[in-house]
Amino acid sequence: MKINIYTDGSAKGNPGKGGFGVVLIAGKYYKEISQGFRYTTNNRMELLAVIIGLEQLKNINSKVEVYSDSKYVVDSIEKKWVFQWEKKHFKGKKNADLWKRFLIIYKKHNVSFNWVKGHAGHPQNEKCDYLAVEASEQPKLLVDEGYEKNNDLNTFF
Repeated sequence: MKINIYTDGSAKGNPGKGGFGVVLIAGKYYKEISQGFRYTTNNRMELLAVIIGLEQLKNINSKVEVYSDSKYVVDSIEKKWVFQWEKKHFKGKKNADLWKRFLIIYKKHNVSFNWVKGHAGHPQNEKCDYLAVEASEQPKLLVDEGYEKNNDLNTFF
């Protein structure tokens, strides 16, 4: 059975408070996931949404279609940039912690990516956007340690 994963990320201020939203659909099964972070970037949340979606899958070698409005995420994979970054150990690349995590789960499944235009009325993309923004506005937000630690923000928080 094919699994569709819809994702979106948000950051107000970019960097700033952020969140991600994920909708998973497989036949009659439907699941929503979201989480907010106190200080992060939009690109990190876009990528983390894909990672979290893939990490939910229980069966290895699942056939997966990911839908994202992030050119950063979709192009990095579809144009195979991330695999070149991996060969160079992500030297000088932003979000290396998340890209490494992504590649671990990505390689366990048969995944294809589809870019969708954001804020264009696509129902699942709109739902993911809502989930991401809502998560970023919660009173208790997680620490994006990969971002804060790599940007020496622990002196401020």
